[in-house]
Amino acid sequence: MIIGHGIDMVDIGWTEGFLAEPSGQFLARYFTETERAVVEEGREVAARLSGRLAAKEAVMKALGTGFSGGIGFHQIEVITLPSGAPSIQLHGAAAEKAKQLGIVRWLVSTSHEGNMAIASVIALGDQDTPR
Repeated sequence: MIIGHGIDMVDIGWTEGFLAEPSGQFLARYFTETERAVVEEGREVAARLSGRLAAKEAVMKALGTGFSGGIGFHQIEVITLPSGAPSIQLHGAAAEKAKQLGIVRWLVSTSHEGNMAIASVIALGDQDTPR
């Protein structure tokens, strides 16, 4: 059963600008250590980070919370499954909100083309989970 859906877009040029700053604060503000370690390897780092950032914001929309109730970027982690597909792992207040809503898993899709990255997430519950 679909409980929520969120979609978001991020300008890759915006991300590139922050990555060029020597302080590294951008990465620490938006991404967990695990996310930084995975994404900083390989090519198209700005595009990949932009897709993950869009996915985090889409999750906030699917939860119906935005940046409220203690939910922020570090409570939402975009992980890579063994298949290579992205998925969502929640922590803290975000995990509690998902539990309250009956969310048991996520469908995640990210893509980038030109200077834009996009993500769509669908929050799923069990068939028996009341809305």
